[in-house]
Amino acid sequence: MIGSFFKRAALLTILGVASAGPLVLFAQGADAAKQPYQTGRIDSGTPNSTTVVKDSKGAVVSYGNSSITYNAPPTSLIGLGRALYMQNCASCHGTEANGVPATGSSGSYPALVGLGPATVDFWITSGRMPAADPRAVQAMRHVQKLTDSQALAISSWVNSLAPSYPYIPTPNLATANVSNGAALFALNCAACHTIEGDGDALASNTYAPSLRNIPAVQVVEAIRTGPANMPRFTGNLSDSQVNDIVKYVTTEIQHPNNPGGLGLGGLGPVAEGFIGLALGVGGLALFGFWVGERDE
Repeated sequence: MIGSFFKRAALLTILGVASAGPLVLFAQGADAAKQPYQTGRIDSGTPNSTTVVKDSKGAVVSYGNSSITYNAPPTSLIGLGRALYMQNCASCHGTEANGVPATGSSGSYPALVGLGPATVDFWITSGRMPAADPRAVQAMRHVQKLTDSQALAISSWVNSLAPSYPYIPTPNLATANVSNGAALFALNCAACHTIEGDGDALASNTYAPSLRNIPAVQVVEAIRTGPANMPRFTGNLSDSQVNDIVKYVTTEIQHPNNPGGLGLGGLGPVAEGFIGLALGVGGLALFGFWVGERDE
């Protein structure tokens, strides 16, 4: 009896530990989710990179590798950035960039503190911010209201409030592989942006924008920060892979060769097939009508 009791107790203990394993992993995963740009993978958009440069105070000013280099905005621009922020951003995001405007309540607008310079730079240089319509479901891409230098200055001031990553990227497309980029784009991006990069509608009146006229730097920033509905790609894509995707987007998608002939505006194989079918069947119908009229 006693031996049977101890055997049963030992078995229940083993089962308890085994069943607790997934809960421990889940808890670890939940804790990791609180750190948006953290990844243990080297060369994936964080200072866990091949090359890391620090200033005299030990603060990281640059990191990266042969594929992409990430640079912190100059601290010399903090004063200018604060002035520009107060003129163009504070009415919505608050004077402390915490998302609380002077006449509003907490949560009315997104907080910018801790997002990293690349996030702020992307939204401003893409013309989405300052917002033309703050009440819009999704901010549309517009002609820039602020220059690249002004965006850099605002990024510098916001980052001074709570230094974070990713920094502003500079891709080295000379080292990129277009073939790898095409495969990675099809796997990670085409579901929303379509295989032709023309963008498509999503749920709740949102959409994945076209990639036809997007600068290389903004492509990297979007991949690393995940603006709006876009997922954030950190540990699952290395800098080398991101560089390959950027090379593919800025060459094959933005400047297609169309080896098969007329590109038809890059509508895609399905739409092009319908056009070909309509023209082909329509041409045959007209030819048949013409032959029939001649026989009469």
